[in-house]
Amino acid sequence: LSLPSKSLKGTPEDLPSGPNIDPLSDIPPKPVNVPKGVVNVALDKPVTSSVAPYLGELKIVTDGKKEPIDDDAVEFRKGTQWVQIDLGRSHAIHAIAMWHDHRYIQVMRDVIVQVSDDPEFKTGVITLYNNDTDNSSELGVGTDREYFEQHFGRVVPANGVKARYVRGYTRGSNQSGLNVWQEIEVYALPGQ
Repeated sequence: LSLPSKSLKGTPEDLPSGPNIDPLSDIPPKPVNVPKGVVNVALDKPVTSSVAPYLGELKIVTDGKKEPIDDDAVEFRKGTQWVQIDLGRSHAIHAIAMWHDHRYIQVMRDVIVQVSDDPEFKTGVITLYNNDTDNSSELGVGTDREYFEQHFGRVVPANGVKARYVRGYTRGSNQSGLNVWQEIEVYALPGQ
């Protein structure tokens, strides 16, 4: 995994805490095991969203750039919003890496990652990650933990699940009701 630079912004004094939030740490998370030879099949793939962005362009989500700068982020209005990547065909997905907004140290709310072969996400939906423990986004109660946005991103194991579309949801952060995405990478073996 190619990591972006660490943000130079200082750590806020009033950080959220609780039993459902991973503590802030400078130690990278444990790597996710994937087969040798996986590549980012989402690179430069088309992106759609629940609403038009008010800052930035959708192509930023899959352009391979994830530095902690304004040019590498796309921002959306408040409420539960999603971005969706069309991989062009179904792939056996082994991991999904995501960066929401590591320009600041913050906790994104209601982070949900789903995959499907249905572009409308009405059938065959598989949820790979969900930290919405109170079901405020109405996509089911999640059991995953919230985490601080950092240059490490968050890597979600997918264990070879087959899907063409990847959808990522958020519902603001502890700092703002706005939704931000910097990058989504989807790892699969070429030709699979």
